Amino acid sequence: MAIQEACGVFGLYSPEKVNAAKMTYYGLISLQHRGQESAGIVVNDDGLFFSHKDMGLVNEIFTEEVFRKLPEAEMAVGHVRYGTTGGNTRNNIQPMEVNHQKGKLAIAHNGNLTNAWELRNSLELSGAIFHSTSDTETIAYMITRARLKTGTIEEAVNLAMDEIEGAYSLVLMSATKLIAVRDPYGFRPLCYGKTEDGVYVVASESCALHAVGAAFIRDIDPGEIVIFSSDGVTSDRKHCGKHMQKTCIFEYIYFARPDSEIDGISVHASRIMAGRLLAKESPVDADLVIGVPDSGLDAALGFSLESGIPYGIGLVKNKYIGRTFIAPAQEERVDMVRMKLHPVGHSLRGKRIVLLDDSIVRGTTSRSIISLIREAGATEIHLRICAPPFIHPCYYGTDIDSEEHLIAAHHSVSQIAQMIGADSLEYLNPASLPQLLSGHEKRFCSACFDGSYPTGVPKETRKDRFEQRLSKREC
Repeated sequence: MAIQEACGVFGLYSPEKVNAAKMTYYGLISLQHRGQESAGIVVNDDGLFFSHKDMGLVNEIFTEEVFRKLPEAEMAVGHVRYGTTGGNTRNNIQPMEVNHQKGKLAIAHNGNLTNAWELRNSLELSGAIFHSTSDTETIAYMITRARLKTGTIEEAVNLAMDEIEGAYSLVLMSATKLIAVRDPYGFRPLCYGKTEDGVYVVASESCALHAVGAAFIRDIDPGEIVIFSSDGVTSDRKHCGKHMQKTCIFEYIYFARPDSEIDGISVHASRIMAGRLLAKESPVDADLVIGVPDSGLDAALGFSLESGIPYGIGLVKNKYIGRTFIAPAQEERVDMVRMKLHPVGHSLRGKRIVLLDDSIVRGTTSRSIISLIREAGATEIHLRICAPPFIHPCYYGTDIDSEEHLIAAHHSVSQIAQMIGADSLEYLNPASLPQLLSGHEKRFCSACFDGSYPTGVPKETRKDRFEQRLSKREC
């Protein structure tokens, strides 16, 4: 089991009509690694919203027939989803659209709120009716409720930020404005750039800016609200500096694409450094260093550079299997890892292997991968993990909300090595984490390793909490 991240968001604002749907499509393709369950695009043509959303991968959902139905527009918002809060249903597909007394709103969200349960209960008691089970609808309600009391949408966002807590990188669109918001801790990344034609682009990662020909301008600061409108680009910083920045360390270790930069730090360079550090901290005599595709490859290169052990390709990933792949029935007993990864026997046969991976969650995936490599003829397998042991749940946008299935929370390193079949196992030293971010010790969240949560811990953490509650009522 691999850790999964919540979502990817994308938005654009143009001074004149462009093929906004196609540009957003290209941006979402670049963010596909952040979510493969569903995707959606909403375009804004002179205040009229047109949308298309569905379950599946971006290139499966958006066909030429779909694009013919979406007009050229000045603005657009897009989203790819991996569900961590709420079920995997059509009602949870984003961007979410809201019609209210003061206009329309489309919103895309990456992250999880830590006080969603309390806010939703309060809203329901005041008469709010929810159609989804995701945190995003709660955010939309908070903003639209505030909008009834304010003169502008950005003022409404400010008021909502006074009440919502946790991780949220947002791109939202009104009839006349595109707004980008990053929570005061900066848990999830968000940046913006500009094309030569003057189109402003907002995205979860800088790799999506490049995909649409936009030059990177800067990361949006924690707590900042950036407004794109006919008045140009303005910034509201009322919520900036309220908390110490706590960007999720797993963005660098695993979630983000290696060609992205987050808060001025290269993801690729960070992973190279992880491999170098592991080579120093946990050296081993071996013949070949390989990585688990994709996030382990850069780290394997770093380990090789530091240790002098040759780097090679030992595993090939089937890139045509995504989250929409139909898993076989239990009785078919097909190992899913074998469907996605294949060993390169020529490289592995008769070799002592150092294997680099980003993390171990349950241990089942690691056990399957090690089994594949051993079957291919490796004589020794030494697993090196580019993070400390994952022993605490995450409440900020990953799908690990309980210690129940975290193998490192219940077993020692030597026990885990034996359980997964490795000849040796070592994790990155927690004290080395700042070096992944060029020494910025205070700028990241590592609560999943040390239990030091920047915010209050949510009272209710079940991802299907609202659905389960409804089913009990109906009974």
